[in-house]
Amino acid sequence: MSLKRSSISIIKSPIEKEMKQFDSYFKESMKTKVRLLDIINNYIIKRKGKEVRPILTFLSAKLLGEIQESTYTAAALTQLLHTATLIHDDVVDEAYERRGFFSINALWKSKAAVLVGDFLLSKGLLVALENKEYEQLQVVSDAVREMSEGELLQLEKSRKLDITEEVYFDIIYKKTASLIASCTQLGALSVGANLEQQEKLKKFGEYLGVAFQMKDDLFDYEKQGNIGKPTGNDIKEKKLTLPLIYVLRNVSEKERKWALKIIRKHNKNSDKVNELIQFVKEKGGIDYTRDKMLEYKQKSLEILSEFPESETNKSLQELVEYTISRTK
Repeated sequence: MSLKRSSISIIKSPIEKEMKQFDSYFKESMKTKVRLLDIINNYIIKRKGKEVRPILTFLSAKLLGEIQESTYTAAALTQLLHTATLIHDDVVDEAYERRGFFSINALWKSKAAVLVGDFLLSKGLLVALENKEYEQLQVVSDAVREMSEGELLQLEKSRKLDITEEVYFDIIYKKTASLIASCTQLGALSVGANLEQQEKLKKFGEYLGVAFQMKDDLFDYEKQGNIGKPTGNDIKEKKLTLPLIYVLRNVSEKERKWALKIIRKHNKNSDKVNELIQFVKEKGGIDYTRDKMLEYKQKSLEILSEFPESETNKSLQELVEYTISRTK
């Protein structure tokens, strides 16, 4: 089933009431007496994305029990930390746009952006502590550590250009799947699910997160349209993702040297980058990555099939479909 962007509202239908309540809960958690911070926080709230992580937290909780106060804490915690990491990512990548709007560092400079990210990170930790949710704090702290390690591993490998498929999966697990897995695990934890159920939903989140990141990596090789980042951006930043890793492993030594030379020396030259994109397409890099993404999609759906059919389960299945068919 191919889902349109509007399907997010269909996915949210079992938790519509809770998501409305969450909006005010989240605004409250960001409150501050510092005027500049308040202005920036309002800008963030107005331009919030699809809130996939809180949706995942609430749906995972509802799959196993009744949503409660603990679930709201879990959703706020993951959303605050996710927002903090996005702001820090934009500073690291020197990105001046996010979802078609100016990024925080574009409007208020990098210094303010780093400090706002720090503020949101600390607010997330405080939300958990104030509600005595120590287990939630443990889960999310592990995810934040993984995310930092993943970003640094990618940075190290982009300098050496020696990334293997195994290392690629390690990076995307750490930098993307770990936080998505913490959302699904926290949803289960918040309704008192046993360890086996928590582990199952964590695994579901891991598989979904890996598929999600592969979809993002594929955008880099697609025509620039309504996606939020320019085509070839990863190559320009010397980030080797699966389409390119696969091709570098399967072409002649001469072709490999040619491709690596573009990444090393001509990564800012749009014509050369486009040549490389075309080369990756012709050599099967896109098809290979799409197949791998579909494998992870299937793995995540298999876990959901172990739970009873319900409106909530159906929404989670649709969220998996949405993840790999989204256009941005």
